[in-house]
Amino acid sequence: MAFEKLLEELKARKDKALGQGGPERVQKQHDKGRLTARERIDRLLDPGTFIEFGMLACSDMPGMEERTPADGTIMGYGLLNKRRIGIIASDFTVLASTLARVNGKKAYDFKAQIAENRLPLIFLGEGGGGRVPDGQGSIGMTSSAMMGSRAIFPMYTHLREAPVVTTIMGQCYGVPMWQASQSDFVVQVKGSTLSVAGVRALRRIIAATYSDEDMGGWEVHAEVTGITDQVAEDEDDCFRIIKEFLDYMPSNNKELPPLRPVPEGSGENMGHILDILPEKRTRAYDMYKIIKTMVDGGKVFDLKPFFGKTIITCLARIDGRVVGFIASQPLVNGGAMDTDALDKMTSFMCLCDSFNIPLIFLHDTPGFLVGKEAELKKVGLKVTNAMTALAQVTVPKISIVIRKSYGQAMFSMCGPSAGPDFIVAWPTVEISFLDPFVAADIAYGSLPDEEREVLTEKMIQDAGPYPAAQRYLLQDIIDPRETRDYIIQRLDIVGDFKDGGVSEHRLANWPTKF
Repeated sequence: MAFEKLLEELKARKDKALGQGGPERVQKQHDKGRLTARERIDRLLDPGTFIEFGMLACSDMPGMEERTPADGTIMGYGLLNKRRIGIIASDFTVLASTLARVNGKKAYDFKAQIAENRLPLIFLGEGGGGRVPDGQGSIGMTSSAMMGSRAIFPMYTHLREAPVVTTIMGQCYGVPMWQASQSDFVVQVKGSTLSVAGVRALRRIIAATYSDEDMGGWEVHAEVTGITDQVAEDEDDCFRIIKEFLDYMPSNNKELPPLRPVPEGSGENMGHILDILPEKRTRAYDMYKIIKTMVDGGKVFDLKPFFGKTIITCLARIDGRVVGFIASQPLVNGGAMDTDALDKMTSFMCLCDSFNIPLIFLHDTPGFLVGKEAELKKVGLKVTNAMTALAQVTVPKISIVIRKSYGQAMFSMCGPSAGPDFIVAWPTVEISFLDPFVAADIAYGSLPDEEREVLTEKMIQDAGPYPAAQRYLLQDIIDPRETRDYIIQRLDIVGDFKDGGVSEHRLANWPTKF
């Protein structure tokens, strides 16, 4: 056959690339309980849909060509639940998938094409960090300039025109951190780590004695930094989470999120919603139970459930339509917002506003956690940031006051005069500057008991919802059992707005992780 030798050479080169770092390194990956990059892509995508770019790339360092198939980065297009997406996977079997010039150019060019065509992008992360000795010397360190004088900025920039997902699936240093920090959604598999630098390097630099897990294990990023949005038990769980998240997302910011059939029985427990809310005004309850009663199939998709736990941020569907909830959680500190909760709220508003997801605010908060520790954590700045973001949200906003809404926190939760398109209260509501009992003690504490009790009772009455409704500061007071129907009716109205619910995307360039 003509050109037989050339075709044999091509096949041999591609077979070499498909073998990744070789059988021994593949086995080492399996021995750690981890899939290889190619196995991950096959497990995640619809079968047979992956189209690879850059299979024959390799290191540009002399003598390294045979040791660097695909230069440690595997990427291309595929279908995920029949939707076109881009995918970039770190191949840990090839020099721990360290960053170098060729794989950097691969990722740079591919990300540019993905961004231009507004397709979702998924990073399957493991490895990273600069490759030594490739990055040494002035040429090594500045080699990104070969792709243009501003080539470095796409690594740190995401304008939220299409969803970007990053997974942390092993030891991740350097580049995966930058990628996670600018992604819309981050999943971290238990047992993986994410940090700017690895302990091996830090032992030499600063004589570090801690572990990679201490610096960047899942508990660090799910509970302390807030970088991780959800935690996966294992890699298969990670793939399930990715698919579920993207099912709530449009392919890009020009579309509405996908509509889904309403599961049978949705909303059938609305008649019992008041059984969840305690009659005693100071008793805690679980706001998740309120939300799950309202939404389709009782199903919510949490973001950052272990971070800033005084606020709930979750995606759900009502009447088949995607909505985002920002809700007080009275089970934690009575629902008083701390600085982490404010960061969490801001991040979620950016996500929903960027991808045309209406926001539903559920109030039951006595205010902010204040004091010396809060001041040292910049509570004033965090409140202001959250308000600045809220002022720029242009997706529809529905605000429902469930029980308490006090002080500045009322505004931060999109209360009266803070821009809600629709705002109502339950008859169980108290709205005021302070808890009426606290306020009465401050104002009338020195008065005789009988007189103080009369004035305290008046403060309690004034905090009820009817004075605000009478002055049209609330649009209505509704029977709590009608809340799901109320939301559905307002979403119907939004569908007839001039923009149909598509945002102006003013928060698209807000930093992704606070």
